[in-house]
Amino acid sequence: MKKILLVEDDAAIAELERDYLEADGFAVDISADGDAGKRLAMTGDYDLLLLDVMLPGTDGFAICRDVRKAYDIPILMVSARLEDVDKIRALGLGADDYIIKPFSPSELVARVKAHLARYERLKGSTVDPAVLRFDALEIQPQTRRVFLGGNEVILAAREFDLLLFLAQHPQVVFSKETLYDRVWELDAMGSTATVSVHINRLREKIERDPAHPQWLQTVWGAGYRFNDEMSKGDEGMTALPSERQ
Repeated sequence: MKKILLVEDDAAIAELERDYLEADGFAVDISADGDAGKRLAMTGDYDLLLLDVMLPGTDGFAICRDVRKAYDIPILMVSARLEDVDKIRALGLGADDYIIKPFSPSELVARVKAHLARYERLKGSTVDPAVLRFDALEIQPQTRRVFLGGNEVILAAREFDLLLFLAQHPQVVFSKETLYDRVWELDAMGSTATVSVHINRLREKIERDPAHPQWLQTVWGAGYRFNDEMSKGDEGMTALPSERQ
């Protein structure tokens, strides 16, 4: 049985969410404040974290950041805040989804199941064992490890999948929508904005100069590509015909 930690200070909402999740076979623990919720989350005893943004004590953003550094589990954030900046911040801190209140409990359960299934596929997936090497960058699909100049770079599951997918298709330009469909596989249960967030996070981790990336390049109006032709000194700001419909 999958175990979920629900950190929510509104008792009525928390109980409703727990009822729907338990009816679908999940075990659910509830914490009503951020400090206690963080302590529980950091035990590593949970398969998924369902996290409100506005909480007494430690807020949801801080909990998300600290849990993501320690554990590779799905983190779903829930909030009544509609601003894009909050969604982008949550995704940038490592959240897998950002759900706006009010929402259907059935939709919440569907999202939880989709994210758990996605993580299960990542853990049990078989990939091409061939090691990919690009100058100082080395990607090991079988062990899901990345090295830069001989030093290991720690990536979250989706960061690794996104990097691997692009590196396995060098010089091919993919739109955000295509990357979301191919890497996230959640059938539009979320936002393509997470693609840009993950690209930026990857650049911070593997690029010498994230503002002028060598590998993960933006093709304006079209999407992103992985550049394996280092000798060209491409700065990653190539203007190609737009792929947008």
